[in-house]
Amino acid sequence: MEQLSPRALNRATLARQLLLDRADLPAITAIERLAGLQAQAPDSSYVGLWSRLRDFQVDELAKPLAAREAVRMTLMRGTVHLVTAADGLALWPTLKPVVERGFLGHYSREVAGLDLAAVAEAGRALIAERPRTRAEIRAALAPRWPDADQPTLGYAVNSLLPLAHVTPRGLWGQTGPAAFALLEDWVGEPITDGVSLDDLVLRYLGAFGPATVRDAQVWSGLTRLKEVFERLRARLITFTDVEGKELFDLPGAPRPDPETPAPPRFLPEYDNVLLSHADRVRVIPDGRRVPLPPGNGGRRGTLLVDGEFLAIWAIKGATLTIESREPLQDQDSIAEEGARLLEFVVPDSEHDIRFGIGG
Repeated sequence: MEQLSPRALNRATLARQLLLDRADLPAITAIERLAGLQAQAPDSSYVGLWSRLRDFQVDELAKPLAAREAVRMTLMRGTVHLVTAADGLALWPTLKPVVERGFLGHYSREVAGLDLAAVAEAGRALIAERPRTRAEIRAALAPRWPDADQPTLGYAVNSLLPLAHVTPRGLWGQTGPAAFALLEDWVGEPITDGVSLDDLVLRYLGAFGPATVRDAQVWSGLTRLKEVFERLRARLITFTDVEGKELFDLPGAPRPDPETPAPPRFLPEYDNVLLSHADRVRVIPDGRRVPLPPGNGGRRGTLLVDGEFLAIWAIKGATLTIESREPLQDQDSIAEEGARLLEFVVPDSEHDIRFGIGG
C-alpha cells in the first residue's frame, strides 16, 4: 500500500480546499464543494472565500445570505457552519444527534429532571412567531420553568431545533443581534430525510481527503463510522500515512505532487482546513492551538506558509500585523498577499504591513 507523507497529505487537502490555486467558482458552489465553512465569527467566511476564489467580492456571499440561499447554523462538531440552504436542510437530520450530544454533555447537570421535549416545542412555537435572540428565548420560557437554569433553556432550544442565524448579522459591514429562525421558515423549504452516512463520508473525503476513519469522525462529530468506510471500501482507494494508519480517498480526487508550490494564504479564525482531521500534522506540524479570537471575524486569523500554519495575523485600522514564532521565509510573497488582503478588508486606505515575533 502506498505511503503518503505529511507533505503529500498537505498538498492533497489544500487542493480540495481551493488553497493551492484560487478557483473560478460562484461562492455558493464553493461553499457546497468545501462541505461548508466554519463560521462562528459571522464575517470570517468572507475572508475564507476571498482566500479560495479568484477576484472574490463581498456581494458574492452577502447576496446569497440575504436571499437565504446560504445559511449559518449549527452542524458539524456541534459548531456554527456556513452551508448552502439545501445542505442545511439535508445535513440537519443526520447531524442532529451530534448537536444534541454536545449540549447534553455540557449541560447534563442543569437539564436533570427537565422535560427537554416540552422545552423544544415551546421554543419552536416562540420562534415560529418571529426570529428571537437567545436572551429573548430564555426570558420567555423562564416563567414556565422557573426552577430551571435560565441560560440552559436558551441553549436547549438552540441545540434541539434546526435554527438559522438570521441576517443582517453575517452580512459584511452590518451588525445585528445573534437571532434565530426555524430553518424551514427561513429558507422556505422543508427539512429532508437527511444525508446518508455513506454520502456524508464521500463528501468529507472530497473536501478533506485522504483521511482516516477517525479524521471523518472528528470533522463530523459522529461516531462509529468504521462500518461506513468498510461498506464503501470497494468504491475507495487506500494508502497509509507515515505511522501506518490506513487512509481512504476517492479514486479521482486530486493528489498533487508533494513538491507543488503552496502560496501564502491568509485564513480567517478557526478555518475548517485546520480543524477537520484527528491528526492535524498535515497542516499544523508543531501542534499549536488554533485560536478563536473574539469579535465578528474578518480581521484576525491564521497564515499558511508553504501550506503550514506558521503565523497569526490581525488587522487594526489599516495595519496588518503578522506574528510568528520564528522569522518567516519569503516575506516578500507574504507581504504581497497581505497587501491584497488589506485591499479587500479595508479598501481605499493607506495600508501598512508589519512582521513580528510572537504568536
